[in-house]
Amino acid sequence: MFQVLTSAWALLLGMCLLMVGNGMQGTLLGIRGGIEGFDTFAMSIVMSAYFVGFLGGSRLAPGMIRRVGHVRVFAALASLISAVMILYPTFPNIVIWSIGRVLIGFCFSAVYVTAESWLNNAATNDNRGQALSLYMIVQTAGIVIAQGLLLVADPGGFVLFVIPSVLVSVAVTPILLSISPTPAFDSTKPMSLRALAGFSPLGCVGMFLLGGVFSAQFGMASVYGAEAGLSVPQISTFVATFFVGAIILQYPIGWISDRMDRRGLIVIVSAIGAGGSILGMVMGHVFPLLLASAFVVGGMSNPLYSLLIAHTNDFLDRDDMAAASGGLIFINGLGAIAGPVITGWMMGTTLGPGGFYLFTAILFVALVVYAAYRSTRRDAVPVEETGSYVPIYASATPVALEIAQEYASEHAPDDDKNVSEAS
Repeated sequence: MFQVLTSAWALLLGMCLLMVGNGMQGTLLGIRGGIEGFDTFAMSIVMSAYFVGFLGGSRLAPGMIRRVGHVRVFAALASLISAVMILYPTFPNIVIWSIGRVLIGFCFSAVYVTAESWLNNAATNDNRGQALSLYMIVQTAGIVIAQGLLLVADPGGFVLFVIPSVLVSVAVTPILLSISPTPAFDSTKPMSLRALAGFSPLGCVGMFLLGGVFSAQFGMASVYGAEAGLSVPQISTFVATFFVGAIILQYPIGWISDRMDRRGLIVIVSAIGAGGSILGMVMGHVFPLLLASAFVVGGMSNPLYSLLIAHTNDFLDRDDMAAASGGLIFINGLGAIAGPVITGWMMGTTLGPGGFYLFTAILFVALVVYAAYRSTRRDAVPVEETGSYVPIYASATPVALEIAQEYASEHAPDDDKNVSEAS
């Protein structure tokens, strides 16, 4: 771990600052939308727009990097992010905000692709797993820190939009001054979705459902807080708790996953997530219980993402693991785009704020049912033949997922599995 810190500290510091900026703007828009009088469904469109841009950026960024290089892509898109953040309070309009969110999502996705390719270049076979884990912890910690910064000024003014804009601009400095500007970059051609679904139907369905859960957390949690009448400190604490749960519970669940049938663990973790959602729906008016529900939902959904990737790897040949990453990201992205819109529609009906948790509960229950069904369709891979669980979060791009797939491949059993029989 120390070797990773010494070789990539500038990248990790810069990414932490970028995530603070991203975490602030997402929550802040939800609060500011309530101040501006925008209705819930309109805000759901704004929040969904981020994931449209993010999905597009993850697919187009590799080509941009090949054409003009890492440094130009990183610097140009970080500058655009900074500019868009200033424009939000200047033009409080749903259409302009939606366009801005598409741009922000696209730029952040492409920035992540650039940073993750640098990270992969700096890592070695011996510390690649540690590098990826540390990178994901830094990202999540940045989002948590961002929620605290929301308390330093009035969300109805300009200051809270200026802070993330400045942070994003500052984040570029240590990265561009300390890291090799031209690491090798090569992306694997994605596996077709039909082939991927043939290898792991549960992996594909689960990634789609989790896309909705994640986008509800990242995009609509602050909107929920505003609709529920929470104060700004309460909203920031509520949003942060999702990610605190993710950090704390990721590794214990990962440790368990390497020692039992992953489909059974997926059922258990999804059921606990559904229970946390129901707690929030029924007892959300009691703030400590609302925080408990956020901790459980965040703590279950993030490990589920890694669990589904690990489960999918169990039925892939080593050479196919990296190729599958693009398909998994794309499927998750489709779910993420739909998530805020459906959540906003449900919250805008007679369900009110409770529609937020009802939506996540439905998705968790659907995953419980489908994972239990898939457990009856084919035998489990013996525990001693499964690959390693690698912690990874939903904000990862195909580059990070390929790093995780490569690490899992390097630590997989020597004997390849007969995927034709497994499917």
